[in-house]
Amino acid sequence: MEANVATPAALIGDPVRASLLLALFHDRSMPATALACAAGVSAQVASNHLAKLIAGGLLKVTSQGRHRYYRLAGPEVAHALEALAVLGPPPAMLERFHTAKARRLRAARSCYDHLAGQLGVALADALEHGGLITATGAERYTLSAAGHECLGRLGMETSSLGEGRKGQARPCLDWTERRRHLAGPLPARLFARMLELGWIQRGSESRAILVTPSGHPGLRHSFGLVLQPNMAA
Repeated sequence: MEANVATPAALIGDPVRASLLLALFHDRSMPATALACAAGVSAQVASNHLAKLIAGGLLKVTSQGRHRYYRLAGPEVAHALEALAVLGPPPAMLERFHTAKARRLRAARSCYDHLAGQLGVALADALEHGGLITATGAERYTLSAAGHECLGRLGMETSSLGEGRKGQARPCLDWTERRRHLAGPLPARLFARMLELGWIQRGSESRAILVTPSGHPGLRHSFGLVLQPNMAA
């Protein structure tokens, strides 16, 4: 039996629906009015496209009082969007650093539940080169003993990280850097812990991530990362 890729591809391939999905790429919920504004269409047009995305299993919706909030149906949708972005040509806005927003997104951003951009790629390199993760296959990484010890010092509970079908971490090709960052349970948990520690914070726009003043020494001490000033909060 062949996988049915035509249906989700057709849904994502529409420019308006692609804009709606990308607006929700930050792992957050948004009402239809905000999504319509993000996609540059009327509320009625947005509503029609949102209904198709829900029917196709790419979005979910919850009601709170009179309001309805939309979100991606799961991490698989975010991974599909990231993979499609990699297949396309590099966005001229990001490639040439024309705007401050483009520079912030390229420097560091969230990819659903993990880090991406230059920070995500640098962290993946640091974990591997520092011996904190080991490759257990072409597409799988597992925490080493040194990795368990390092993350334990950060207050992370790592014993519950199981060995799923895709491992504790897997490479995820970064669409701006054209190199891999890491996705999976381990990167997601590390991303959440870095937010809790106050080392990074979400920007006020889109999916941008900023490194705080305490984050620079924390990342340098724990992982040997020396970051560029453009990642600072």
